[in-house]
Amino acid sequence: MERVFLVLVDSHAHLEMTDFRKDLEEVIQRAKDSGVETIFTVGTEKRDWTRALEIADAHPFIYAILGVHPHNAKEIDDQTYPTLMKLCGHEKVKAYGEIGLDFFRNRSPREIQIQRFREQIGLARDLNLPIVVHDRDAHQETLDILKSEKAEECGGIIHCFSGDYEMAKKCLDMGFSISIPGSITFKNAEPFRDIVRRLPLEALLVETDAPYITPVPFRGKRNEPSYVRYTARRLPRLRRFRLKRSPK
Repeated sequence: MERVFLVLVDSHAHLEMTDFRKDLEEVIQRAKDSGVETIFTVGTEKRDWTRALEIADAHPFIYAILGVHPHNAKEIDDQTYPTLMKLCGHEKVKAYGEIGLDFFRNRSPREIQIQRFREQIGLARDLNLPIVVHDRDAHQETLDILKSEKAEECGGIIHCFSGDYEMAKKCLDMGFSISIPGSITFKNAEPFRDIVRRLPLEALLVETDAPYITPVPFRGKRNEPSYVRYTARRLPRLRRFRLKRSPK
């Protein structure tokens, strides 16, 4: 059986959200105590960008990702991109996002989501940053835009992947990694687990999307980065390897 050293990283959390206002430091300490070595906190709208950077600045193992979520695409104005370009010059910002399409909730009109997605891929390219992609109920449209906007020049992560195996392969061909959320622990997630079994290990990341998508055994409660280990533990069962904590 193959042995793999595990570096436990929460590739996507939202520590800047108000859900963590009262106990943020306790949440961060629990993550450290659980062996989480790196957290990426994702500011998805104007009110969260500065807070995400403040959190990253205050903790050496936390980094920021900034962008405009498709829910907020309709709020982009002539100051949005200049502000983001300035903030993304900060040394703790490691990617641009999360950006993309959400045709499930449609909180911004679809045509605006599409326009802003294209624009933000271009902005990320100018910034020389990888992108973090949100795709919900818009699989083909997401692929088409990634291809037409030459997103392979950025690369990045498909966050909370929910597509099929064929989509995953196309994303990998464009240089993207696939991020696995806590939903892989759910009872009804066998089709998703089957996709993960078929993907190369080096293409996979894990995430919490905290405070959302809490894994079993805490489903129904607020998610937090320390719970990413429950998602990570599923991978050995699916891929048949042994995990060892990374040597320090």
